[in-house]
Amino acid sequence: MADRDYLNYIDGTWRAPASGIYLDTIDPATEEPIARFARSDASDVDAAVQAAHRAMAGAWSRLTPAERGRMMFRLADLIAADRDRLARLETLDVGKPLKDSLGDIDGVVGTLRYNAGAADKMEGATIPLGPAFIDFTILEPLGVTAHIVPWNFPLGMAMRSLAPALAAGCTCVLKPAEQSPLSALAFADHIEAAGFPPGVINIVTGLGEEAGEALVRHPLVRGITFTGSVETGRRVMAAAAHGIKPVVLELGGKNPMIVFADADIDRAVADAAMASFENCGQVCSSASRYLLAPQIRDEFIEKLSTKAQGLKIGPGIEDYDLGPLVSKEQYERVRGHIAAGMAAGARLRQGGGRPSHLNRGYFVEPTIFDRVAPEMTIAREEIFGPVGVAMDIADEDQAVAIANGLGYGLAAGIYTRDIGRAMRLSRRLEHGSVWINGWWMGGVQAPTGGMKESGIGRERGLAGIRNYLEVKNVAIRI
Repeated sequence: MADRDYLNYIDGTWRAPASGIYLDTIDPATEEPIARFARSDASDVDAAVQAAHRAMAGAWSRLTPAERGRMMFRLADLIAADRDRLARLETLDVGKPLKDSLGDIDGVVGTLRYNAGAADKMEGATIPLGPAFIDFTILEPLGVTAHIVPWNFPLGMAMRSLAPALAAGCTCVLKPAEQSPLSALAFADHIEAAGFPPGVINIVTGLGEEAGEALVRHPLVRGITFTGSVETGRRVMAAAAHGIKPVVLELGGKNPMIVFADADIDRAVADAAMASFENCGQVCSSASRYLLAPQIRDEFIEKLSTKAQGLKIGPGIEDYDLGPLVSKEQYERVRGHIAAGMAAGARLRQGGGRPSHLNRGYFVEPTIFDRVAPEMTIAREEIFGPVGVAMDIADEDQAVAIANGLGYGLAAGIYTRDIGRAMRLSRRLEHGSVWINGWWMGGVQAPTGGMKESGIGRERGLAGIRNYLEVKNVAIRI
């Protein structure tokens, strides 16, 4: 049974929800509740936004960028010291292996430190209007910003937008996903100790259609960052339009891994095993479509199947290679896609079911299909599970046509020893990130984001901080 009630963090204090209602968060490895968290409503959201609005006009606005950066560095140090507890909470809440959660917390610390160091380096420009004028730009924070994050990397995704917003001088209201609120709430233990004034960072939990909707529509919120499904992203964008609010959206992908006959097959297979099955495929930028030259198709799939069969599956807290999917809803969704793929005539080469040694928890074996036609549902929809589908490509043109043939455009990979081919395709692919002979390359310094229905805007790097800054022009007649 759940053994703790988590409250909202508003204006530097812990507050019960106005309704007095709590929701359970479930350990996906056991299907048992592990804690309860607040089901916030519009009044809770209003309290958080009002606190952020007051903080925006208070001591926070009088700090120098370097002073904001020092607070962020202190917060990073406190999170690093609390690494084991935060990682354990994330594993219990999401299901991922503990070693992966530990790595995610390290990423949180790195994100904070990068943005802390950049806080005093965001510069305006001088404009040459001629000898009778001085013209220059000032960068100013947007104001109160809303951060609605998904469940697959709970604290990592939260910090990906919180850190640049803080570096820019904004105040923040964070709404974690209802499937995984615990690590985001736990990090609030360190906010005051790091020196942040009350109201600069606020955290409210609850359902997207209740707390999330109220947050997006609140008139004092001046910027919105959302990561999630295309359908929900459209609703966020439509709601933001009423208040003319800028949005940053990352909305998923159906990412192609293109492997030509001259590729290093062992490297491509190793990357596919990581990029398709890590976090049980619950990654927006996972490798979910294998576009394979027929000459290497069978070798690629056989080697990938062997790697998949060697992955150990079990509760994340016991640090297996793969844990469960995050929820019953996601488990049923993934199993439904696998059944649909078989019904459509795709050939199941590996996995497809529940591991035989696990009789509870939301576990699915790493799954591989081939003989997949581009029009099949499993080739077109984001499954968000440990499922990869293979299709043949005759040449570069067909590879590009299939890769670009969906509304998604988040990430793509090209595997070839021909650098000319790699560069040609990198220009033709309609994806925000293109990786050549590797997957998940880059880091906190490298901007990421989607094209087409995969989103708007870029996160990470200096571009991520600019999301939270407005440009003001000042002109002086001499």
